[in-house]
Amino acid sequence: MGTEIEADGRALRFSRRERALAQMEVHDLDMLVLGRQANVRYISGAPQLWVVGTRPFGPICEFVRATGEIHLNSTWDEGIPEEIPHENLYGFAWNPMTLVGILQNIKGADSMRRVGTDALTPMFAKLLPMAFPNAELIDAEPAMAAARRIKTPEEVQALRRALVVAEKGLAAGAGALGPGTTEQALSGAVLEAEAAGGVSTPATQDAAWVTSKEHPWRRADGDGVVRDGDLVALSAGVLADGYVAEVARTLCVGEPTDAVRGLCRRRDELWDRLVEACRPGRATSGLLDAYQQSGEPLPAMPVAHGLGLGFDPPVVSPALRATAEADILEEGMVLAVTAYVWERGVGAVFTRDAVLITADGAEILSTAPAYGESVHG
Repeated sequence: MGTEIEADGRALRFSRRERALAQMEVHDLDMLVLGRQANVRYISGAPQLWVVGTRPFGPICEFVRATGEIHLNSTWDEGIPEEIPHENLYGFAWNPMTLVGILQNIKGADSMRRVGTDALTPMFAKLLPMAFPNAELIDAEPAMAAARRIKTPEEVQALRRALVVAEKGLAAGAGALGPGTTEQALSGAVLEAEAAGGVSTPATQDAAWVTSKEHPWRRADGDGVVRDGDLVALSAGVLADGYVAEVARTLCVGEPTDAVRGLCRRRDELWDRLVEACRPGRATSGLLDAYQQSGEPLPAMPVAHGLGLGFDPPVVSPALRATAEADILEEGMVLAVTAYVWERGVGAVFTRDAVLITADGAEILSTAPAYGESVHG
């Protein structure tokens, strides 16, 4: 994020690198040449310039397993950790051969056997062998994904801090809710509160919508005006200090009917099953099974996905059932878990919470009040 000026904390930086080095050993990688921003942040601990959209691969960060030496693409020293010396920084270059020359000058470049990258364009697939003439180029994404999958205690604290900001945004949206307001105004309230909390890069800008009474997965058709009796979903997400936090709730405008209360009870039953499925050693497909055991249709969106430095696996989705059956939950993973129930003529109750997998089961990191405590009269 462009607003960050300080490097990640020392304990956070070094704990992440220890996990990365362990995976480099497992995958027999002598060096990492990274271009994806989340991986660069994970290794370097230096804030990255946040931009909308994707960018093509470029050698942004290099990490040498034997020495622990880090080289980083940066045109300034501000926010660079002390263990990355000035001489290991290199500026932006339009000529890719300039970057090849920089890589060639890294100590031991000509003797590297296996160099891992997290993505490659056809051009750099041809250029990197010039920098590492004796090396085999290896896909390093499995190693990085394995390292990032399990959160260190310092990462969990970073996620907790990000969640505090997201929950303030959620509370601001709830406070602005009432008949006559609009989805846009509610989204603005959420984003304004997140910015006031020090985060100007939301994880999502679609922060509020009236749930549909006619279609199970869509928002309500109409003018976006909130009316008495509507079920309104509020979803707050931020990218704070590199870590993504997400939390969502659904609120009823006006006095809830028996049908709405029944929908809430269905959500509560589903949520209990989802939490029970969040235990180490179980397949992530158990989260899909929780819907079926509750008698609820699986939603169109993923039931769960990893939280961390941007996108983290797993993605637990009905479309990826086979993957979910082979993916085993481990202690230290953090998931954004979604509960979604719908009733024709009533609407949807949608909640999302951050869940830490512990040795004893699941710890809910989100502290926002549950649906029943958030109904608007």
